[in-house]
Amino acid sequence: MPKVKETFDTFLGKSTNFEGKLTFDGTIRLEGRFKGEVEGKNGILIVGENGFIDASILVNTIVISGEVKGDINAEDRIEIHPPAKVFGDITAPVIVIDEGVVFQGSCTMKSQSHEQRDSLRLAERHKEGIDKKKE
Repeated sequence: MPKVKETFDTFLGKSTNFEGKLTFDGTIRLEGRFKGEVEGKNGILIVGENGFIDASILVNTIVISGEVKGDINAEDRIEIHPPAKVFGDITAPVIVIDEGVVFQGSCTMKSQSHEQRDSLRLAERHKEGIDKKKE
């Protein structure tokens, strides 16, 4: 199962606290607090363990280890890792929810486009090749 790389273009630290509409491309890691609306159709949002978001979210990919309140719609994937807490409905073609997280809401898996399926297959084959080299 591929995980999203932890490299990012923008970092919003623990002392960050803002409200409004956040639009972006690229990768953002949030460790602070945000309330409002998030839109990054071509972006990756990483919510760190200290991050808190109260917003409707529309992104390509989201990786959550913090707390999110609000509905999440991802074009590619949603990953929820401990100690995450998610309160809201989530929708994506690929959804990963690890043991140990809190999730309250509904979960809908929509179908992937042909490009997304091909990209996922390539990533999985690449990862398998790397894992075999390590052995």
